[in-house]
Amino acid sequence: MISISEPAQAHFRKLLEKQGENTNIRVFVVNPGTSKAECGVSYCPPDAVEESDIRLPFDGFDAVVDQESAPFLEEAEIDFVTDQMGSQLTLKAPNAKVRKVDDDAPLVERVQYVLQSEINPQLANHGGQVSLMEITETGIAVLQFGGGCNGCSMVDVTLKDGIEKQLLEMFPEELKGVKDITEHQAGEHSYY
Repeated sequence: MISISEPAQAHFRKLLEKQGENTNIRVFVVNPGTSKAECGVSYCPPDAVEESDIRLPFDGFDAVVDQESAPFLEEAEIDFVTDQMGSQLTLKAPNAKVRKVDDDAPLVERVQYVLQSEINPQLANHGGQVSLMEITETGIAVLQFGGGCNGCSMVDVTLKDGIEKQLLEMFPEELKGVKDITEHQAGEHSYY
């Protein structure tokens, strides 16, 4: 579920030495599965561990995860990086905002996952997003743009050279193309 690098484990052990006996760390997600998801790490004294919590053993401590956060921390990585700017703990949780789906999930769910986890974070840089409306019987993913993408002069390039290319590479046997059904209206909300 969560991988913690050796330098990060050493950092946690050092911090935990100054805490009460049997204190561990808690890894959590606030607002999991939403665009406002935030990941965090805190101290977890023994009296803060719930019966339903998941305990992940590491060298000298446990990482404690609550049931609600667990699916959103799949493939999470914690590292402790030192460079010329100093040291910092990093937590990468690619599934915090969108729950990961299984490889054998229906095509609609897998495409939605890619849109939410990979494509929309890029579009959000310009205030936009894209939603999957349906997948036709002929394998066309019907999309609708919103926010800064609605009315943007680059939407066709984003659709064909970006989104379609990526989706066809990921689902070559199942998708044949993409189609935009957005009624684009240029205005102050448009990125370009």
